[in-house]
This record gives sequence, C-alpha cells and structure tokens, in this order.
Amino acid sequence: MAVTDFQHQAVDDHKQPGPRSVRDRLVPPMRGSLLWGWAGPLLIALFGGVLRFVNLGHPKAVVFDETYYAKDAFSLITWGVEKVTIKDADKALIAGNTDIWQKCAQDALDKCASYVVHPPLGKWMIGLGEWVAGATPYGWRVAAAVFGTLSILIIARLARRMTRSTLLGCFAGLLLALDGLHFVLSRTALLDIFLMFWVLAGFACLVVDRDRMRGRLVDWYETSPLTPEGPWLGWRPWRLAAGVCLGAACAVKWSGVFFLIAFGIMSLIWDMGARKAIGLRKPYSGAFGKDLPTWLGAVTLAPALTYIASWAGWFANAGGYGRNWAQATSSGPLFFVVDSFKSWFGYQVQVLGFHSGLESAHPYQSEPWQWPLLLRPVAFSYEGKQSGCGAKDCSEAVLGVGTPVIWFGALAALIALIAWYVASRDWRAGAVLLAYAAGWLPWFYYAIAANRTMFLFYAIPMVPFMVLAITLCAGWLIGPAVPKGTPPPMRRTVGAAAVGAFALLALVNFWWLYPILTGELITYAEWKARMLFDKRWI
Repeated sequence: MAVTDFQHQAVDDHKQPGPRSVRDRLVPPMRGSLLWGWAGPLLIALFGGVLRFVNLGHPKAVVFDETYYAKDAFSLITWGVEKVTIKDADKALIAGNTDIWQKCAQDALDKCASYVVHPPLGKWMIGLGEWVAGATPYGWRVAAAVFGTLSILIIARLARRMTRSTLLGCFAGLLLALDGLHFVLSRTALLDIFLMFWVLAGFACLVVDRDRMRGRLVDWYETSPLTPEGPWLGWRPWRLAAGVCLGAACAVKWSGVFFLIAFGIMSLIWDMGARKAIGLRKPYSGAFGKDLPTWLGAVTLAPALTYIASWAGWFANAGGYGRNWAQATSSGPLFFVVDSFKSWFGYQVQVLGFHSGLESAHPYQSEPWQWPLLLRPVAFSYEGKQSGCGAKDCSEAVLGVGTPVIWFGALAALIALIAWYVASRDWRAGAVLLAYAAGWLPWFYYAIAANRTMFLFYAIPMVPFMVLAITLCAGWLIGPAVPKGTPPPMRRTVGAAAVGAFALLALVNFWWLYPILTGELITYAEWKARMLFDKRWI
C-alpha cells in the first residue's frame, strides 16, 4: 500500500487484491458517513467556541495592543478611516465614552488622521464586532472569538480531507481548540488571529482544489482520447477562493505574503504532480500551458484586488492618513484615480519603512528560534491583588502562551515529517512543512539582518500546521484501516491508545494553564506554579 494513502485504503481493496484504479490512486475515497463528517467537526468547534466565549469581556480593560486596534476598529466603522484619539482614550473607552477622537476643523481633517502600520481588514473585522455588540471589551473581542472558533471547524474538515478520516479530523480540531496561544488570541482584539484564519482558509481551499482538479483529470482520462499534455481543467473556483483568502491575509498583516508565495508555488507543483501521476508524457509543459493562466489569476490578480478593496474606506474618505484629498478632487476624474493611487503607494512605502526599522526593545520580545520551545511568552495582562483569592497575595493574569504538550509534540512531529517526506514524498507532509516554514523562516531574516522587534504571537499562523503535523503522525501511529468484522492488529490498538493519551495530556495541560489564560483570580503561589520556565515566563 502506498505511504501517501496509509489511512484510507478501501475495504474493497482487501477483498479484491490487485492494483488500485487510477481514480482511487489519484483521488482516494473518503471514508465514513457524510453526516459524521460534518457533525463531528461541528461538535468540536462548538466545544472550542464555548471555551472562547465564556466570560469573554474579562478582563474589563484594554489588554496589550488592544489599545491600538479596538480604537482604530471603532474609528473605521464610525468614520471609514482611523483617527487619532485623545489622551487617556483607554480609560474613556472602558468608562463607555466613545467620543474619544480629537476634534478637527473641516479644513484640517488630515491633522486627525492616524498613521497606522497595518492594512485595515483585521480592524474592520474587529469593528464589525463593535458595531454589533458595542465598543466594550466584549464587543471588540467577539470577532476574534468567532473567527477563532471557525478556524477550529476549518482545520477539522481540512484534516479529515487530508487523512480521509473523520476521527483524525476531530482530533486536529480538538488540539487547535486546546492550544493556549490560539485560545488567548481568540479572546483578544489583536490582528494575528485573523491573519491565521485567512491563511488556514486559503490552504484549505487549495487542498479542496487539489482533490477537485485531480477528479477532473481522472474524468478526462477515463472518457477522452489521451494527449501528451492533458486537458485544460476549466475554471478553478476553489483556487480562486484561495487567492481571495490569501489576499485577505495580506490585508490583515503584510506577513500574509509569505504564505501567498509559498502556497501559490505549491499549487502549481500539485498540478504538475497530478499530470505526471496519471501518466502524461509532457506533464510539465501541460501544467504551464493549461494551468498557468488560471493560476496567475488566482495567485496575483485575486489577492491584489482583495488587498486594494480592503482600503475602500481610505479611498472614499477625505480624512485618511496621507490621503491628499484636496489635490485629488481638483484634478479631474482620471487624475483623481491617479493621484489617489499615488498617495496610497506613498502610504505603503512609509509602512514598509516602519516595519523594516522597528527595533525598539520590549520586555516580552522574543526571537523566532525561541518560539517552538515557548521560551518567551507575552504577558497580555497582569494585576497583583491583596485579597479575593483566599490568600494574602493574589494574581490575575492573561499569558499568551501555547499549550506545551501540543507545541513540544508538534516539534517532534515536524522532525518526523521531514524524515517521512524524504522517504516517501508524501504531498501532505511536504505541504505542512512548507506552510510551517513560510510562517517561521522569513522572521529569521528580520531577526538577523534587521534586528526587528518580534513576539511569540507572531507564530500563530504556524499553529494549525503544527496541529496537522501531529495529526498526520497520529494517523501513521494508528495505521491503515481494516475491513469491518476484522480484529484490529496490535499496532492499531497501541497506536490508538498512544494518540488518545496524547489528546488527554493536551486537555489536562490546557486545564492546568486555564486560570492564567483567562485572567482568573488565583493565589500568587498558584500563578507562579504555572510558570514552566520560571524566569523566562515571568
């Protein structure tokens, strides 16, 4: 049995020995019922959602960089652009005073414009929550909780598709639901959870596109005269959707471009691999001739249009930073567009300069080589109290840290995947390793060449692919499925026990950390006992 299909060999293959069909080889059948294929992931997402929504408005304070994004988001839904706030705006916002912007005359709107250093989509998403639930701690965090929960559903469905196992899909969803960093960012109005969501959604769309593309290729193989290069496979809506999602990732944070480049190349390589696997004599020229045009639209035009569309409020508003509205409106219709884009490009250049030169020291900054070992998490909130917990010294903390069992398990799984990919060229191992590398390795350049200030939560787009690495290794441990009525071999029994034990350890580890992930009032001794690396975590 091929290594790439280790979990989903059909029962009929056991009954009828011999080579599998071309269809089964290129598009292995999905095992299990359609009902449980949706019900299982939805139940896991519901579990993760309950965890994230319980007491979401606590701490009732502006936590860490919420001081930027909560206000910018509310400004966007109020004015269409970000505006500079008054002094002590944090206190005013918590007190319910939403009139926190500087007063500006009509002829000095540009003096009110806030110079913000990230694209607006993530702030629009936060602002949507504030529009629905109000400018309160719950309101500015609710969008993060919604999209964090949706990402659990996506990874469960994605893992199911990649392994052809509903059980392993639910296992992946459970691990993401129990990761501490994902949990904290799903309860905080920062941009990174939205970046992670769009990256994961883009990857999932490409995996669906891979299945659909290979299915079309088999249909052609079975019904049409063969040609050396193969057919044009038509418009690829799932790949186009992936381009939109990855453009949205870039519209949240520019680091989304690393994934756009990596996933775009990966998708084209998948096209070449499919044409080669079906036996075409010219698979590479076929991919370039037949697939490249639609590929270019999906990985260049769709992301670019999505990114530009996220700036619609800036283009339409006179008060945006660097907007130069007076000059644009006095230039005529054509020059209005030209001058507006000139101002916009100038803005982008300034943002690039900011990110390239961000070197200010921060007590919770960390280097990318420290992230996999959780050596320096970020204290989003800490308040020492003298009463309320049954002891003299009490603590109320929110620590942005991953669940160690999951992160250390993922490190071992990723190392195993490297060996696995070298030995088998399994596309799943290669895709997960590429995605992890796209979220991690570019930061080494900024750490070494630019000495840029960075934080552990920059690693959140890597977390779904860490979970997928563990899931793939879990499938390998359990081994291939057996026909109904056949006693499972010892390997499956032992493997299933090991995977179940890992899931239980992750649950216990998350439960142990839960008080310092949610700002629960506990004794100082209980808080300190949860500091895995004493000096580095404090």
